[in-house]
Amino acid sequence: MQIANIPFGITEWEDVEKTEHKGEQGVAWWRTRQFGAIRVRMVEYSAGYLADHWCRKGHILLCLAGELESQLADGRTFLLTPGISYQVADNAEAHRSYTASGATLFIVD
Repeated sequence: MQIANIPFGITEWEDVEKTEHKGEQGVAWWRTRQFGAIRVRMVEYSAGYLADHWCRKGHILLCLAGELESQLADGRTFLLTPGISYQVADNAEAHRSYTASGATLFIVD
């Protein structure tokens, strides 16, 4: 990742407008900032959330609260709890998110 032409700044995430994104089940609320080509998000998943697609975009994702099950198209699953992150490149393993109890995530892509 190349980070260029972004001056020092802070983000008060509570001040960033939430947008709603429905999953196959449940809802995700995104607070999104865009810094050039870099998208940074604070994402909250409702209990029972299941993504409506298999994602092939690269991310660095950190679980801040709750539990997130990251499902890979090949059948593997990974449980993320607060303090656990994952990273995946663009067009690498297809993945989707599921949470039984809800989760809050910090995502950079």
